[in-house]
Amino acid sequence: MKIFHNPDLPAIDEYYEPWTYNYDKLISTPQKKHQPSTRPKSLITGKPIRLKWGPNWEDDLAGVSTTGSGDVNFKNLDYQIYLQFKKVFMFYLPRLCEHCLNPACVASCPSGALYKRDEDGIVLVDQEQCRGWRYCVSGCPYKKVYFNWDTGRSEKCIFCYPRIEAGMTSLCAETCVGKIRYVGVILYDADRIGRVASVKEDQELYLAHTEMFLDPKDPEVVDEAISQGIPQSYIEAAQDSPVYKLAVDWQLAFPLHPEFRTLPMVWYVPPLSPMVKFFEDSDENLDNPEVMRIPLTYLANLLTAGDEEPIRLALRRLMALRSYMRSKRLEGEADIGVLEKAGMTEEMAEGMYRLLAIAKYRDRFVIPTVKKENEVDLYREQGATGFETR
Repeated sequence: MKIFHNPDLPAIDEYYEPWTYNYDKLISTPQKKHQPSTRPKSLITGKPIRLKWGPNWEDDLAGVSTTGSGDVNFKNLDYQIYLQFKKVFMFYLPRLCEHCLNPACVASCPSGALYKRDEDGIVLVDQEQCRGWRYCVSGCPYKKVYFNWDTGRSEKCIFCYPRIEAGMTSLCAETCVGKIRYVGVILYDADRIGRVASVKEDQELYLAHTEMFLDPKDPEVVDEAISQGIPQSYIEAAQDSPVYKLAVDWQLAFPLHPEFRTLPMVWYVPPLSPMVKFFEDSDENLDNPEVMRIPLTYLANLLTAGDEEPIRLALRRLMALRSYMRSKRLEGEADIGVLEKAGMTEEMAEGMYRLLAIAKYRDRFVIPTVKKENEVDLYREQGATGFETR
């Protein structure tokens, strides 16, 4: 009876007690001197509750003041001091399913309901095969698999795969007002997944991960891709991909917590301080991103397993780009020196500016239509159970 017993299932207190409001009271209350109000009511007990926690854990409800002492992102930092920073400077971190190359949710599912699609790498849950063991819930280090108590099945982000198949981007990227999301094809060496995930030192994982990605413009890579049956449209999309430029060519994007060893495929560009003019007015500050409001150590703990050098380089390049464009557009004379200090060329800077500032829709989303006739349904090949079938 306990063969698939999971002792590590999260309790309701580790999430939050869901609530609702009696909205009808706001509409049907008779006219009064004061505006009517309604108290939050638990969706579990139906009784009024006092809100202490919410779905945006460490964001709007400021739960980090409670959980900060155990937060891995505060390694080598005094979290109490860091909490003072949020009074003057904060940033939101969109957390979504990473659609990993080495997904922990897939590895932990006893029924084989979770699988990674061969044609595009999207990780999905087969609702018919799911048995509600919930190992995926506790197995995902990013906490992006949820259990639906109404259906008795696990659910997660599906990366809008019907849209992806049609060459369209996901809805979260489509509707992003800030236009800060990019989606594209990237070629990688699948034979190296196990070796990269087994790298001994955590801080070596980021570099090993990037070395898995293959240069789509390398003639040898193109020839090998064609020989393995990869459609020409995929190869062309990879060559125009904004993802490869951000992660490999310019080294601006990083995986979220690479030390989890799941090899995540959703990468993040670290934020700059809003004090842009302060940086631009001093060459010394351009050379030292440590003057940012967000501690460099915190960003490194978040994106490179504590290695500060890649983060420092990315921030230096972002600041150099702003300084270069400012000198070019406002002063009438481009400052090449600031680019050279950051290891950049004018061509690189212009490419970064076009993609990060004025990119068109087709520049940010380079997605070919899926060629399913050329793909193997790995999920059905494994018998849809996770175990060998005869």
